[in-house]
Amino acid sequence: MTSGATAATSPPARERDLSQLLLVGILAVLGVVVAVDASRLRNDFAKLDPVGPKAFPYAVAAALLVLAALLAVSVLRGSVPEAEEGEDVDLTQRADWSTVAKLVGVFVFLIATVNVLGWAVSGALFFAGCSLTLGSRTWLRDLAIGTALSVATFYAFYSGLGVPLPAGILDGIL
Repeated sequence: MTSGATAATSPPARERDLSQLLLVGILAVLGVVVAVDASRLRNDFAKLDPVGPKAFPYAVAAALLVLAALLAVSVLRGSVPEAEEGEDVDLTQRADWSTVAKLVGVFVFLIATVNVLGWAVSGALFFAGCSLTLGSRTWLRDLAIGTALSVATFYAFYSGLGVPLPAGILDGIL
């Protein structure tokens, strides 16, 4: 065999993106921090709870550590993520700061009115305002969707989680 045939049969050298090991380190550190923090939780308030307050943080810590290990193996084996092909964004255009300012204004409106109007009304107006700011022209549909979402989240928090959101002007109705 010639030396050309040997070179053709050897596998090509794999690229390694070792910068991803920084993410591995961050995931591992977060996993350890969550596990240590969970180990310091007291079970004074949940004596009747068979699972206790430590179960979920331990599960999150275990998931973070497993993901760190899997990513480390993947990086060291030469797995390189595909480069993003890009979106339909023209990077030569300037940022639309008026849209950002409108979204900030809608968010400030939500913060200012949630205690007075209540979550259901303020959340519906927030959703509709964001939708209109981002280009939607169906304000009635946006208001209906926002109302359905805000009322659903109001009841999900109140009934499902036991966390009361402000009812505002709808106090006694919701």
